[in-house]
Amino acid sequence: MLIGVIIVAGFWAGLQNSLAGGGSFITLPVLILSGMTPLAANITSTVALFPGQVTSGLAGRRLVTGAGRLPFWALFLVSVLGGGLGGLLLLGTPSNVFALLVPWLVLFATAVFAWGSFVRKAGEFTFHLGPVGAAIVQFVIAIYGGYFGGGIGFLMMAALTMAGLPLRSAGATKNALAAVMNASAVILFATSPQVHWQEALALGGGAVVGGLCGASALQKINERTLRIAIVCIGICLTVGLFMKPI
Repeated sequence: MLIGVIIVAGFWAGLQNSLAGGGSFITLPVLILSGMTPLAANITSTVALFPGQVTSGLAGRRLVTGAGRLPFWALFLVSVLGGGLGGLLLLGTPSNVFALLVPWLVLFATAVFAWGSFVRKAGEFTFHLGPVGAAIVQFVIAIYGGYFGGGIGFLMMAALTMAGLPLRSAGATKNALAAVMNASAVILFATSPQVHWQEALALGGGAVVGGLCGASALQKINERTLRIAIVCIGICLTVGLFMKPI
C-alpha cells in the first residue's frame, strides 16, 4: 500500500516537473510520512528524480548553449563541482540539524518558485552578468542544488537570462545543468546508507512515467493553475513543518 502511494507521488512529481517544476514539494513530504528522516527523504528523492532530469536535459540538447563569452563546458564544470560540494555538505549534516533546516529550505524554495512563476517577467532584468559573474552565480546555485535543490530551476533561469541567453536556450541549458549538478550529488549519495532503494526505485519509476505523460499533456493543462497549486502545496508544507518540527 505504502509503495503504491510512493509510486503515485513519483508519477505526480514527474508530471509536475515536466509541466512547471516543483516536484520535490510532493516527494519530500510523502517520503517523510513514510517514516524517513528529512535527511534520508531528501537524499532518496534526489536519487529517484535524477533519471527524469537526465531525460529532460537530453530532450532539449539542441538548444543547450553557453552564456555569452562563458562556454557551456565552463558552466558544466562549475555545476559538477558545486553539486558535488553541496552533496558533501548534505552528507556531513547531522539528521537532527537537517530536520531543523528543512522548514526554512522549503520556505525559501516556495518563495523562489512563487517569484519565478508570478513576479519575475522574462527579460525584465537590466543588470547583466558577465562570464565571471555568471560562473560564480552558477557555482553557488549548484551548491544549493546539491544540498537541497528546491527552486533551482528559477534561480538558474534568472541567472542565465541575465547572462544574455534567450528564454528557450536558457530553459534547455537550465535542464541540462540541473542534471549535471545532481549527477555529482547522486554519485555521492549512491553509497550512502540514507538512500532507501526500494522507495527510490518506486518513486523513480513513477516519475519517469509521469514525465512522459507530462510531455504529451503540455498543451492541455493550464500551467498557471498548476503553478498556483504548487505554491499552495509549498505553503501548506512550510506551515506544517514549522508547527510540527520533524
